Amino acid sequence: MRIFLAGGAGAIGRRLIPLLRQSGHEVAATTRSKSKLEMLRASGAEPILLDAFDRQAVHQAVTAARPDIVMHQMTALGSLKDFRKFESELAMTNRLRTEGAEILLEAAQSAGAKRFIAQSYSGWPNERTGGRIKSETDPLDSDPPRAMKPTVESLKKLEQMVTNAQGLTGIVLRYGSFYGPGTAVEPGGILVDAVQSRQFPIIGSGTGVWSWLHIDDAARATLLALERGDAGIYNIVDDEPAEVATWLPVLADIVNAKPPRRVPTWLGRLFVGEAGVSMMTQSRGSSNAKAKRILGWHPCYASWREGFRHGLTDREPKFTAQPVA
Repeated sequence: MRIFLAGGAGAIGRRLIPLLRQSGHEVAATTRSKSKLEMLRASGAEPILLDAFDRQAVHQAVTAARPDIVMHQMTALGSLKDFRKFESELAMTNRLRTEGAEILLEAAQSAGAKRFIAQSYSGWPNERTGGRIKSETDPLDSDPPRAMKPTVESLKKLEQMVTNAQGLTGIVLRYGSFYGPGTAVEPGGILVDAVQSRQFPIIGSGTGVWSWLHIDDAARATLLALERGDAGIYNIVDDEPAEVATWLPVLADIVNAKPPRRVPTWLGRLFVGEAGVSMMTQSRGSSNAKAKRILGWHPCYASWREGFRHGLTDREPKFTAQPVA
């Protein structure tokens, strides 16, 4: 099949393109940076320099690619370095998830694509009431902290737009928190550096539940979604949602850091703001049962415990392509 991958130079794209090529797919991949064009070409994709907000250019690029499937993997998450500036640092990603997605979806429909796959997120946007684990049928947070509201609203808009799209199958993949090569959780990554410098404390009780996902497991799930599954939303997370107070000390030990500090909630707000406190103390994890049942996907790193220990380094993808039947 012919794949149009918007955001091919991102963390998922860099691991996904080789899997797509191994499976015999042709890939046209976009980037907004000239410096990344050669990297895309070397990975086996046809590189395209593209402004996601230039409607005419997007339509021309998608039409020329004649894609069977269009993927939206565009974010600007590399800028998220300070939870205290959560709203401003996620503003561009929110725009890519709304205006950028709308333009790309229109182009996919005009070009006759059969399927549209979009990246979303599963974790802190979940409703912060009730049980600790949420499924795709549970609502996203109806009353998030003020700084998080624009991001939750952008996710809601993206998911509604894609799953209700006419003329093609719209699939939303809610990925968990990434770790591994090219993410914040790798040697030299933002979060690992913060843990090693003891600038990422356990706030309050540390009872916020996180769902983790190795970047290669994300790529494999995306590959499977090419041909499997009805329109809808799928949580792509590992098998062990865990409280911050559980996973953070383990990560610190694995990266040879001292145990994380513990600070009261009021002091934590000075470190990470209201958004960070919510993530650390109130967030809910996610269930992957639907993706296992319908997409036939199972994470190779079933738990972040194994993944943190063996999957953080930048090496060739551990997982090869699986046949898509």
